Amino acid sequence: MAQRKRLVREPEPEWPDPVTVKEWMTQPVTTIGADAPVRQAAELMKTRQIRHLPVVENDGRLIGIVTDRDLRQMIFDPMIHERLGDVVEALGGLTVRDIMTWAVITVRPESGIRQAARLMREQKFGALPVVEAGRVVGMLTERDLLRALETLIRDRVKSVRPLAEAPVLPKLYEYGFPEPSWGEFLPNEAPGL
Repeated sequence: MAQRKRLVREPEPEWPDPVTVKEWMTQPVTTIGADAPVRQAAELMKTRQIRHLPVVENDGRLIGIVTDRDLRQMIFDPMIHERLGDVVEALGGLTVRDIMTWAVITVRPESGIRQAARLMREQKFGALPVVEAGRVVGMLTERDLLRALETLIRDRVKSVRPLAEAPVLPKLYEYGFPEPSWGEFLPNEAPGL
């Protein structure tokens, strides 16, 4: 009598629950009005230590964004020098409306962090405003993504396969990466390579 082979099913992989932007976005958000002087935007970014400043109308609706890059381009743009003369005077005469980026790509609080990260990488954005009903409710920055990555790896990695022991590598630590050796170069980091 022929024996029946019993099929053994591999267990289905467990996928983590989706992680939303809302869980990692920065709140509250610092914003600025479109008619504010550029100098005020620069001071606000400096004091709050931020690089992205959403621009809102009086009713709180998002209409643009000013970044540290926008400010640097404005300062070094020869056309602005010709038009306005002295850079210090130019900062006093321009408004946020004159230098902001108008077409802002945004995400919703319920958006997946993976999709937001991909969008930031593909578009080379340092941050995305998080918008609900036309109003800015948060900012998702590169720093937020790194914080999420660090936490998710720590919480979800079950085991780590350490690097093979090698005489050129320093002591191994937590995630299988070589421990940084400040001041010493690894073979692929030597100056001049």
